[in-house]
Amino acid sequence: MNELQKQVLIIDDDSRNIFALKATLVSQGYTCYTSLTAREGIDLLLQNSGIKIVLMDMMMPEMDGYEAINRIRNNNKLSFLTVIAVTAQAMTGDKEKCLKAGADDYISKPVNVDELLKKLDKF
Repeated sequence: MNELQKQVLIIDDDSRNIFALKATLVSQGYTCYTSLTAREGIDLLLQNSGIKIVLMDMMMPEMDGYEAINRIRNNNKLSFLTVIAVTAQAMTGDKEKCLKAGADDYISKPVNVDELLKKLDKF
């Protein structure tokens, strides 16, 4: 994986989640961008074509992850991106709901680091 492929955007309204995910990914050689809102995250994606993977919190105020994924999938400049839903919603059917919304994969909180790294390697 070259450096351009190792750029990840973390969108989460909780700075503690961002801090933990970013620290983990940076230690594994990823370049991480972060956003506390989906709207700001989409703007970042439009400004930085090097980002290929988005870790999307699904439950955020203003614009949730479902709406954000919909906007990403409906934007020709962004629709190719890999989006992994990262959510505390871990009930039966939640994974399917995220995938149906357009996420490429799903991981529940608290995030299992080994599982996340395997998912990132897959993409």
